[in-house]
Amino acid sequence: MRALTVRPGEKDSLEVREVSDPVPADGELLVRGLAVGVCGTDREVARGEYGWAPPGRGWLVLGHESLGRVRQAPPGSGFSAGDLVAGVVRRPDPEPCGACARGEFDMCRNGRYTERGIKEIDGYGAQAWCVEAGYAVKLESRLERVGVLMEPATVVAKAWEQVERVGGRSWFEPRRVLVTGAGPIGLLAALLGAQRGLEVHVLDRVTEGPKPALVRDLGATYHAEDAERVVSAVRPDVVIEATGANGPVLASLTGTAPYGVVCLTGVSPAGRRMTVDAGALNREIVLQNDAVVGSVNANLRHYRQAAEALARADRSWLERLITRRVPLERAKEAFTPRPDDVKVVIEL
Repeated sequence: MRALTVRPGEKDSLEVREVSDPVPADGELLVRGLAVGVCGTDREVARGEYGWAPPGRGWLVLGHESLGRVRQAPPGSGFSAGDLVAGVVRRPDPEPCGACARGEFDMCRNGRYTERGIKEIDGYGAQAWCVEAGYAVKLESRLERVGVLMEPATVVAKAWEQVERVGGRSWFEPRRVLVTGAGPIGLLAALLGAQRGLEVHVLDRVTEGPKPALVRDLGATYHAEDAERVVSAVRPDVVIEATGANGPVLASLTGTAPYGVVCLTGVSPAGRRMTVDAGALNREIVLQNDAVVGSVNANLRHYRQAAEALARADRSWLERLITRRVPLERAKEAFTPRPDDVKVVIEL
């Protein structure tokens, strides 16, 4: 079979190669790969900036945003041939920390976790793959065209869970949410905000292409002005920050309504500097009882939450998030962004 592979740490090593067909171990599903999504992490691995091959081997099967159909399932697993599934990305460390031992492996404390397609375990970018039944999540069959959005939706599901848990330390009834960034994470964050009945605002730089219409079709408001001005006008109760850019991050920290919760999901590159009035920032957060929380990755609970959110969403809207589909033999094209890209998917 064919698979999308890379040699971690080596620039421009991305290739489609022939690999051995997988053989499921006890308790594993055998899955026919349908699609994988491409995100910033995949591009970092492909550029040689990140990623680890399985021990004793120099190459890694790429792909952590998975979608497939079960070909073979062990008895009693809860899965059957034909089920549409996504595979969980992260696995707990071998000598689990307290969080991993309790199923909260997204919150691993010692960093010894492994991740499919990223860190020491082959990913899902292959025409067939195996996954432990306990790390597979079923999706409704009608989501075959959009189920590859499952993994980014889990990141958003966790972010919203974090916001609601932090807000729950006191009376919390948010009305307005601002999402900064209209990439896949930002748009899915806006979707989950709309599903919660909130007044949703989305900030991004572009004024053309699919993003403004995708936001408006959620019943949300799209903004392309200066971040500080937008935050000041909206005064959000909740911010889901999905850019990692200095301006939107700082504006979010200082511009929420009292008792605001800011969830940072965008990863900022090191070395970007700006002048900050640290005293004013501290004063704002303390005197308004604000909270700032970082959130990344997801555990099984968030996968199930994401599956439910996708099932409730308008499928035609979800399909419009996937702006480009690339066949496996031309997979390298998916790693060169285009101006109107939202989510790029490789079909297996």
